[in-house]
Amino acid sequence: MVTAPDHFIGFGLGLRTEHFQDVLDTRPNLDWFEVVSENFMINGGKPKHYLHAIREHYPMVMHGVSLSIGSTDPLDMNYLRQLKKLTNELQPKWISDHLCWTGNDHTNTHDLLPLPYNEEAIAHVVDRVKQVQDFLGRKILLENVSSYLTYQNSEMTEWQFFNEIVNRADCHILLDINNIYVSARNHDFSAESYLQGIDKDKVRQFHLAGHSDYGDYVIDTHDHAVADPVWQLYRQALKRFGWISTMIERDDNIPPLQTLLNELDIAREIADKTLNQINTS
Repeated sequence: MVTAPDHFIGFGLGLRTEHFQDVLDTRPNLDWFEVVSENFMINGGKPKHYLHAIREHYPMVMHGVSLSIGSTDPLDMNYLRQLKKLTNELQPKWISDHLCWTGNDHTNTHDLLPLPYNEEAIAHVVDRVKQVQDFLGRKILLENVSSYLTYQNSEMTEWQFFNEIVNRADCHILLDINNIYVSARNHDFSAESYLQGIDKDKVRQFHLAGHSDYGDYVIDTHDHAVADPVWQLYRQALKRFGWISTMIERDDNIPPLQTLLNELDIAREIADKTLNQINTS
């Protein structure tokens, strides 16, 4: 029987500016919101007003895009102090960021760039994750990014690399199902093998999102509804990992709140049906 673990918090959405007032007016039926940390690492202002008003009614998790855990630049302690301040304000269920680097020599590319999958990169990232967790006083989640290039000095698969880091650093995983699909298409590997290769005890959250399919390659754009192949991969992920807190990401071409709630209901229905079938089989 597949039972929900203690860390399961249900089904959520990314909190976006376009939906602030609708959320307060309608109190939609969802379990939690994910907020982009950098959007609220400020003192006061209208966004923080809405953030705290919504926080009174919904649990939240924090998701960052600027930690740059794989960079060779020193960790940005000013950024970490602001992140810790926001954490103390919101008391999120958890904090996440991406297994990537975002720039070099203090120049931010504003992109989530993959790392070479080798021992040198593992040791470097593990050391930095430990520093971040010590500073924040809590474990973080790392998310797999979508990728469009590979490195000649990679020595292992992405999922082997990911497992080594989270186990050595004693952190957790935010598994982006869409990113697995995108990278699998771009690099011609098996998305199912990726799922089977990930340490099932480390996963705490799923992301679902849309992408743009150009035939020969796929780009993670977050501006479409979740595609059918990603829903199929989500079913496989549920069979592998069980009840994992799941959210829909939408960052561009943002539709009305109700449209995203309807899409979230699809995720709920898939999870209920998939895991109940396992229960009764």
